[in-house]
Amino acid sequence: MKEINFSLWCDFLERDFINSEFIELIQNGTINGATSNPSIFKNAICNSKAYSELKEKFGKKDTKKLYEILATNDIKMAASKMLINYAKGDDGFVSIEVDPNLTLASDIIEEGKRLYNAIKMPNVMIKIPAISSGFEAMSELMKKGINVNATLIFSDSQAKNCLEAFKEGTKKYSKRFPQTTLPQGVISVFVSRFDRMLDEQLNQKAKFGIYNATNIYNQIQNANQSNVRTLFASTGVKGSNLPAHYYIKELLYPNSINTAPLDTIKAFMASGDFAPKALPSSDEISAFMLNAQESGVDYNRVCTQLLDEGLEAFVVAFDEILTSLS
Repeated sequence: MKEINFSLWCDFLERDFINSEFIELIQNGTINGATSNPSIFKNAICNSKAYSELKEKFGKKDTKKLYEILATNDIKMAASKMLINYAKGDDGFVSIEVDPNLTLASDIIEEGKRLYNAIKMPNVMIKIPAISSGFEAMSELMKKGINVNATLIFSDSQAKNCLEAFKEGTKKYSKRFPQTTLPQGVISVFVSRFDRMLDEQLNQKAKFGIYNATNIYNQIQNANQSNVRTLFASTGVKGSNLPAHYYIKELLYPNSINTAPLDTIKAFMASGDFAPKALPSSDEISAFMLNAQESGVDYNRVCTQLLDEGLEAFVVAFDEILTSLS
């Protein structure tokens, strides 16, 4: 998989895991990056006893500050374990998301810079939702030399805006700091949520998400921005008879990343089938999308609904963390 610059990142972090199995997965070459989001930290902080000592130590701080201490400590530990990968140019990035309640670009930028400076690791990515204020924040952080993970991408128009933001930020950074390593960007394309919504309507099993993700992947590849890659996200299989590693195998494309839950990664490694996947042609993708449209699928409406649901889920998870810490 390394021959085609394909990377597998772990979409899970928790303190005990970071100090045990996470290290093994890095050392045996299974993963070379990690992602987090408010839902992941909610499950970790609310359900694991590993945070008791820090909760007690900093319990008098306001709840958001306490959350940030817990989360940034985990991200810093994970980034430290990934530092060897980063130094060798083998990814090694770890993502942390800004507060999903923030909607103003200035607030997102301020928080992104504050989190990055608090963690003090070069291989941290600040995760920003692909909304109108988010695009401005992506560009500004990249201008400052901060790596960015653009998240919750469902549509090709979102990807286009991410590419433009990264291009503008990279251009400004390069002008200020010529001949230095460029900040890196990933565009996180969500996959399986389309299929959970549309499979029954289309009478197709887990195809819409694959074709849509492939179309956006082609868009990103064709932009030819050397410091930007496609990251396939939402690649776990839920409530389906599909193989657990379906969304890794079907999207095993050159110069891409797949971030997946731990069980999905284990299923993929156990399969032993790591051959690259042949991309469907543009004509095949267009024909499928046209058929979906004729079957009543309103692409823009579906993408908007999934984005709204994704944003709401992260807000709910984030607020539940703060409630549990109060």
